[in-house]
Amino acid sequence: MIHLIEPHGGVLKESYVNEDEAVQIKSQAREYPSWDLTPRQLCDLELLLNGGFSPLDGFLNEADYQQVVAEMRLSNGMLWPMPVNLDVSEEFAGSIDQGHKVALRDPEGVLIAVLEVDDVWRPNKLYEAREIFGTTDEQHPGVFHLLRQTGPVYVGGRLRGVEPPTHYDFRQLRHSPRELREHFTKLGWRRVVAFQTRNPMHRAHQELTLRAIQQAEANLLIHPAVGLTKPGDIDHYSRVHCYEHLLKFYPEQTTALSLINLAMRMAGPREALWHALIRQNHGCSHFIVGRDHAGPDCDPFKRTFYEPYAAQKLAARYQNELAIQILAFPEMAYVRERAQYLLASEVEAEETVLNISGAEFRRRLQEGLEIPEWFSYPDVVEELRRTHPPRRRQGFTVFFTGLSGSGKSTIANALMVKLLELGGRAVTLLDGDIVRKHLSSELGFSREHRNINILRIGFVASEITKNGGIAICAPIAPYAATRREVRDMIAPLGGFIEVYVATPLEVCEARDRKGLYAKARAGILKEFTGISDPYEEPEHPEVVIDTRDYTPSEAAQHLLLKLESLGYIRGRM
Repeated sequence: MIHLIEPHGGVLKESYVNEDEAVQIKSQAREYPSWDLTPRQLCDLELLLNGGFSPLDGFLNEADYQQVVAEMRLSNGMLWPMPVNLDVSEEFAGSIDQGHKVALRDPEGVLIAVLEVDDVWRPNKLYEAREIFGTTDEQHPGVFHLLRQTGPVYVGGRLRGVEPPTHYDFRQLRHSPRELREHFTKLGWRRVVAFQTRNPMHRAHQELTLRAIQQAEANLLIHPAVGLTKPGDIDHYSRVHCYEHLLKFYPEQTTALSLINLAMRMAGPREALWHALIRQNHGCSHFIVGRDHAGPDCDPFKRTFYEPYAAQKLAARYQNELAIQILAFPEMAYVRERAQYLLASEVEAEETVLNISGAEFRRRLQEGLEIPEWFSYPDVVEELRRTHPPRRRQGFTVFFTGLSGSGKSTIANALMVKLLELGGRAVTLLDGDIVRKHLSSELGFSREHRNINILRIGFVASEITKNGGIAICAPIAPYAATRREVRDMIAPLGGFIEVYVATPLEVCEARDRKGLYAKARAGILKEFTGISDPYEEPEHPEVVIDTRDYTPSEAAQHLLLKLESLGYIRGRM
């Protein structure tokens, strides 16, 4: 059953059934095909059910999807810039059809909702990437997720919600759109400026939001996304504590903090418009769109994916279709002579602008260097130092990749011994053959099984890294996309150093201690890397080693020096 309410902010669609219907649906759902939701799908489902994605009442059907991708509109003409789809495997798609019902469950098997299937189709993902993200470059994290991690088949249909997803963290800060609207009404807040963020907030963000609420004569809602953001972002636990510290520096009774379980796409201009519609649904009257809103920052070549103010221009183009007012702001700049923040346009030519980039801020954190108070409040910096210690106190993973026989295992063993000799931290070697024996003995050597094996290695390494240890991984890891998934898994938790052992194929084949290459050439071994299956060379590894130029001891010493230069080790640990 769809419930409609319409306080200020427009129509809000909620798709939860009542308690009696929920009991009945739970009983019936035991007979339905069951789909275990991915983390992104669980985020999307929560906002579909509670009205955060109004006017949607389910995952997009094919007609709506095609219209949204092409024209940023639903098939009924309503503005909606972002596809919200249930992506599934080929196998699961083959078990359902139009009119079927699907039980949607969280990772623990709890029934969250039932999907009434409208249609099932295979999208053109390259077309979707070009239209939504403006590029098919997989350096863009949204494109990479779409092309490499999203299921090949989409399922659309209406939802019947049984119960909200469970959150055990910050429960007092999590509010549905209805709850926020009621909270604003209770406080008498008729004008509310929403501020979207996926990062910690520093002094410039505070000054920007203060200017915005003064300009709009409104109250402020700090509304950070705590679902999925960009891989490598600071975890939401640390960020929420930072936001709580920052609240002390706003005028009393003018500012609220609420968390939204939003899975960001990093889609720049389209996403800015999407964010505005979502905050409109939460009862806000104004929304701040800043410079490069929802952009994924730079790629490895320091190129940005969107023009700095493209998001503001797109949002302004559709302002007359929104029930929320867009507040477009340029960058804030700290002026030394005035000892205050100004809009970049207000700075005089002769004045000195002080700035610390995001990369420089992270470097200072990693190296334990001073961070000036004009940039961020001491309480915020202390919180980030507590949860993100200097590199010398972090765990890290050294991830070797290269052809069979390239020398990965030999160098990895030599490096392990040198790190154990230094002492101070536990060191674990996850060699490809060892992992195959103890963790992945049931797997074969198909592409799918190789990926599963590498992701298992990545998961174990991430747990070691998270807990301050050192993981040394030495699989072949032939596929670039899988290596990137491992990096994204580990990098937010500590260091990740990819080492490409670039020994040429002919040298590896000449060594052939196990006779594997000979068997592959004879057709006995199928899908053998370098012979009948490709090896995708890393494009941006931290270290490249060709064992024709290094002995194992020299290569290990070279890596030790690299780790020291990066700050992960310092003499005796």
